[in-house]
Amino acid sequence: MITQLLVALYLVALNLAAFWLFARDKRAAINGTRRISEDRLLAVAFLGGSIGAKFGQLVMRHKIRKEPFRQQLNGILAVQIVAAAAAFALSMLAGGSAPVGPL
Repeated sequence: MITQLLVALYLVALNLAAFWLFARDKRAAINGTRRISEDRLLAVAFLGGSIGAKFGQLVMRHKIRKEPFRQQLNGILAVQIVAAAAAFALSMLAGGSAPVGPL
């Protein structure tokens, strides 16, 4: 239970950080000041902040036409969704609690 809580806190913190980094980079782009590198934005997404990064990208309309950045971010998000689904399926097979109610 403690491990799940720590993982959840880690993911929430990382997704908030990713959203904040996109907001900061958008503000820097508007003001013409020093930007955050695409590598750093993608690294935060890769480490677990892909949902916050994608949400920041869409809300602020930042880097939505920039290729290959957009494809790389979408790829990271897709891999993480598949990994989360696989982890969930494995936990169900290992005897975890099944969802309650109709699907």
